[in-house]
Amino acid sequence: MPAKELSPIEIYRGLPGTNCKDCGEANCMAFAAKLVNREATLEECKPLLDPGKAESYNKLWALLKPAVKAVEVGVGDNKLILGGEYVLYRHEFTYFHQPAMAVDVGDEMGDEEFETRVHVLNDFSYDYIGMKLSLDMLAVRSTSGDPSKFGEAVKKAAELTRKPLMLCALDPAVMEAGLDAAADRRPLIYAATRDNWQKMAELALKHSCPLVASSPMDLDGLKSLALTLEAYGIKDIVLDPGTAPTEYMGANLDTFTILRWDAINGEEEGLGYPLMGAPIAAWTAPAEDPVLHEWSEAQLAAALITRFTDIIVVHGISGWALLPQVFLRSNLYTDPRKPVSVEAGLMPIGNPTEDSPVLLTTNFALTYYTVASDIEGAKVDSYLLVVDSEGMSVESAVAGRKMTAETVAEAITNSKVSEKVKHRSLIIPGRAARLSGEIQELSGWNVAVGPMDSSGIASYVSDKWKPYPEG
Repeated sequence: MPAKELSPIEIYRGLPGTNCKDCGEANCMAFAAKLVNREATLEECKPLLDPGKAESYNKLWALLKPAVKAVEVGVGDNKLILGGEYVLYRHEFTYFHQPAMAVDVGDEMGDEEFETRVHVLNDFSYDYIGMKLSLDMLAVRSTSGDPSKFGEAVKKAAELTRKPLMLCALDPAVMEAGLDAAADRRPLIYAATRDNWQKMAELALKHSCPLVASSPMDLDGLKSLALTLEAYGIKDIVLDPGTAPTEYMGANLDTFTILRWDAINGEEEGLGYPLMGAPIAAWTAPAEDPVLHEWSEAQLAAALITRFTDIIVVHGISGWALLPQVFLRSNLYTDPRKPVSVEAGLMPIGNPTEDSPVLLTTNFALTYYTVASDIEGAKVDSYLLVVDSEGMSVESAVAGRKMTAETVAEAITNSKVSEKVKHRSLIIPGRAARLSGEIQELSGWNVAVGPMDSSGIASYVSDKWKPYPEG
């Protein structure tokens, strides 16, 4: 049943009903509500794990399991989860697992190029409103067709990175050489086709690795292949329907949309698995300048991220091509039910002293990081008092009464900012000006209305702020 159609009552009926509180909730109904929102797991209900409750457990799992199966790749702290999604569109519920971005290397690359590409994968990092954006996987491709070369390339890759691996070879003998070098890393095997599926399936079972089913531009063949692999005993499958160059963008989007629609809304057997996209296909089109290939690949990547892929493989490693992709997926894969927020409290910026200004903002992540960045950039040593506004921006929080004079006064008291500074002067955002009088009355602090935009904080503090106003 699609997640958006479940109600806590349906789940509650299948729970033991003991209200034992072992799950951390006050009663079984509260736990049922958390299960529906995917904020808890069935394993947290200890009575349900009793062997005598197996039937109840299985019935609940049938209701709660994601329409798109979650497939684990890699091991330990670097393990990735592909898929595990419940709905077609983000606003219906939320997306849970960002599509993994894999950079490729080939077994015929020179050492310098090979190592440079792996280092880009390892070192790519960008701080974005409190989130650290990075790349996820290394795809090792057999371009030589030589088992020994592929085995050496995989061994080298495993030594250079702890990120999860995808091993790409259509010859089972070549693939076996790669698996011999890195099977303990639980790599993603690419790929089983209608010609080699049995031998690839045997390798996947032998090494307990997930397997890609590939049937380019043939959705019926892809479904048939997935069902065949299921019947053979493969449980962790990723579907590759093929990716065409950018001139066939419409066909790409249609293909991925149909597959995800049929899996979630149609609940078709054999299609409830993560989808793989290959923007790297852009490099097969003719172009005089490699930059054009990278530009086309970036377009394909962006389109596939928005259209349900759970893993994409790219060749270009320029920052201008990769950074927009990680921004895009991080924005799509935030929970629309929960604004992106930071912890409320008192944040020192720079090296504040007892005479430094105290400024106010909300805990909406974008607001907080913008304000903090502007203060740091202006080199204004200060304290930033962050009020819990349930993740709303200043103007929205004031309008929706999520930031009030009462909450500000309470934040001043709880933060113990009065122990940090000698003055009693608070600078509030210009967009919260209407609260100034009430804050001053409730808190006993002098309230100064600052600029409408945090970019003006430096000049405001320099020209207008008076920590010890006369009288």
